[in-house]
Amino acid sequence: MTSSLDANRSAGGTKLPPALRAVLVVLFLYLFLVGVAFLEAGIAAMGAGFQAGLLRSVSHPISGLCAGILATVLVQSSSVSTSTIVGMVGAGTLPLGLAVPMIMGANIGTTVTNTLASLGSIRRAEEFRRAFAAATVHDFFNLLAVAVLLPIELATGMLSFLAGELTEMVRGTEIDVTQPPRSPIRVAVRLPVAWAEGLLEPGTVAGFAFLAVGLGLIFLALALITRNMRRLVAGGVERVMNQLIGRGGGAVGILVGIGVTVAVQSSSITTSILVPLVAAGVLTLPSAYPITLGANVGTTITALIASLAVLRPEGLTIAFVHLLFNLVALAILYPVPQVRLIPVRLAEALADVATRRHRVVFAYSISLFLVLPLLGVFLIR
Repeated sequence: MTSSLDANRSAGGTKLPPALRAVLVVLFLYLFLVGVAFLEAGIAAMGAGFQAGLLRSVSHPISGLCAGILATVLVQSSSVSTSTIVGMVGAGTLPLGLAVPMIMGANIGTTVTNTLASLGSIRRAEEFRRAFAAATVHDFFNLLAVAVLLPIELATGMLSFLAGELTEMVRGTEIDVTQPPRSPIRVAVRLPVAWAEGLLEPGTVAGFAFLAVGLGLIFLALALITRNMRRLVAGGVERVMNQLIGRGGGAVGILVGIGVTVAVQSSSITTSILVPLVAAGVLTLPSAYPITLGANVGTTITALIASLAVLRPEGLTIAFVHLLFNLVALAILYPVPQVRLIPVRLAEALADVATRRHRVVFAYSISLFLVLPLLGVFLIR
């Protein structure tokens, strides 16, 4: 309620007209791209030593996967973590091979928001059982997707290859760092960065300053974009969800999940709306499930937008990897009913146990989103 009220207020306390709010969203998108450009410049300013140390700390696909989970949990936003990964790959700091499992980890880490949303019903057993199942079905689908696609990617490089082909079709793969950027978008987002680079000599101080500014702008811009986009589509999300009830979900639900998530620029908002709807019995878990999967696909738009601000084509390639990972997972795991229902059955079984023993909720959440990722990052090299 508070965020909705805040979103309604302007400097004078009056409601912003939709046209002006749409203009603000465009400005915040520009701010977001500037943040990604600052992130890229900060990494470059830190020098080769910083980059080598970063790669030594995450040099294994499993540690990369765990780092993606942990980073997303800590910032509570896969959009922030995937945009950061795009910036690092675009700066040439993070190899594509290590970035792919990080992107997959971000897909898992973002589901922590659903789990937290379900805790609001923990004192009402039946309501909590439904809420926790709705939250963890997202976890289990993403875990299953990683279990299937990460080994395939490591063995064949399928996602990286397809993403590379798409990148070559869209923008080519050759760059000339001696030439100024020719993309109008990149020229525009580089202006504030070029001004800042003129004030500070390249080095550790400039690098940390640019990194701090970049991450701060990314956080701020995404929060403002999400708030204003949600206000622009206020009421529409709930109406779409209500219209979906009784249709049985399926392909329509997936499309709704994609559309809503692209509109509000946050999969967490989409899935956090679903959890209380399922908890209240307004929406069944099988109907909410495809909307959740659509949200997985819709959230990849942020990384694609972030790739507009980076120089190297690999930044766009990793954004395409994010999109392809979710599309391929959907194509492999959803069409066959026996496979499609695995996450649903696992979520329902865990919810039954968690309703009887609340400590299971905390043990599950802490293990999946904190303990195991930490062990993976620090122990697997």
